[in-house]
Amino acid sequence: MSQPPLGPLLFARYAYPPNELGYCGPPDPASLLEASEGLDVARLYQLATKFSGAWPYLELIADRNGITDPLDARVVEAYWVGNALLEQVPVSALASSLRDRFGGSAGHRFGAMASAVPLGGVCSHSLHVFAVYPWLGLLRSGIDGPSLTVLDRCRIRWGRVESVTGDHVTVRNRVLVFQKSQLVLGPERSEVARRSIDGIGLAPDVEVDDIVSLHWDWVCDRLSPEGLASLKGCTAVNLAAVNGLPVSGMAGACES
Repeated sequence: MSQPPLGPLLFARYAYPPNELGYCGPPDPASLLEASEGLDVARLYQLATKFSGAWPYLELIADRNGITDPLDARVVEAYWVGNALLEQVPVSALASSLRDRFGGSAGHRFGAMASAVPLGGVCSHSLHVFAVYPWLGLLRSGIDGPSLTVLDRCRIRWGRVESVTGDHVTVRNRVLVFQKSQLVLGPERSEVARRSIDGIGLAPDVEVDDIVSLHWDWVCDRLSPEGLASLKGCTAVNLAAVNGLPVSGMAGACES
């Protein structure tokens, strides 16, 4: 059997964790897992378009780089982790895309959300989490609830593998903390993440001391030194962008 392109599988690795929790994507999370396990590329493409939060970003990144396939591996990596393709997405294009998608539903709050872009926000998943989701705005309004946990778990995190036991991996990584209206990276902690269910999973095999990416409570991929630097960089600039706003964007959108 010929191997499918990496892009659709890479997308599934990052998209499955919130889909499993019912936060985004098609209503049957098992379909994404099954399509990946069965190397059903056509099905993976069909399912990817159902992620109404991520898909327009993929289309925008691809278009601005002259790439016809939104699931090209370079495009998928750019959105979830970050790479040089993001440099070709100008502020005007990203702001226009956000306006088209959220201007109506966000109302007067859209201005604050869009303001994160000229402050340095780049077209990656962390911008969507920090600026489009309402969670930071809720924190700044004094409403705690699950806000900080969602912000931390929904962003793409990175960490070092400490141990591997069956379907689970212990990873050392830094958590988000909320200090004086700012989101910042706090201390390290060890957490147990999943890499498979009964041996069936999406992520590649990992070993102790590997640097991996995580989304919610799943390991998504091994990170190269370049990938780690890009993920750290995108996270830093998007945190700086929303921290530079007097009020966070609260679009009320709940897409991933």
